[in-house]
Amino acid sequence: MEVKTEELLKIYDKEVLNVKELVFKSGLITAIVGPNGSGKSTLLNIIAATLKKDGGRVYYDGSLTVPLQKMTIVFQKPFLIDASVYMNIAYPLKIRKIPKEEIKDRVEKIARDLNIEDLLNKNAHHLSGGEKAKVSLARALIFKPELLLLDEPCASLDPYIITEIEKILLKINKEEKTTIILITHDLSEAKRIADEILLLNKGKVVALKKRDDFFNSDDETVRRFINGELLI
Repeated sequence: MEVKTEELLKIYDKEVLNVKELVFKSGLITAIVGPNGSGKSTLLNIIAATLKKDGGRVYYDGSLTVPLQKMTIVFQKPFLIDASVYMNIAYPLKIRKIPKEEIKDRVEKIARDLNIEDLLNKNAHHLSGGEKAKVSLARALIFKPELLLLDEPCASLDPYIITEIEKILLKINKEEKTTIILITHDLSEAKRIADEILLLNKGKVVALKKRDDFFNSDDETVRRFINGELLI
């Protein structure tokens, strides 16, 4: 799914986002990076339709209609229901009236992919932070969304869990051609998995470049950010 934005504007007590035009290409992984307060989460939530914009338009494959049945967002702090891991993961399929046997097969497959088979009968509220992150991702992926939005999915996680999550993101991107837009503070993560990188600063677009072009950019602001000098 291609996502295109035009003239996006968001104002709280001051202007926090002012983006003229962006195109997130279908089937690519795009990492959104930038200093704290640069507008990353604001942009992601407007695309997800969980935050009302003050101006502008968002097109999903050319349409202004939000395709809620074809997209999902995963937040940094997972919200899981007080039930088994199995029930949490199965929930998006149940509300879509998928047959029980197919639900079982798909839950077991995604659990294998994320190495959480042994957690399926546990209560989701009793899991560790890393386990909750993987369950939240499994629930998001179970219905095979065309657009996956991720707000720092690997923040504060152990390296081996980060590796597992990155592997599944690359796998579903390759196999399902899922468009993935993720926020990350970790430039090494962006370098490992992103096809393109978007840098925001003070609510505006600094650069949207292919990964290698971004890290080899001679743009002063991009270089300052990569070198850790652009903090506010």
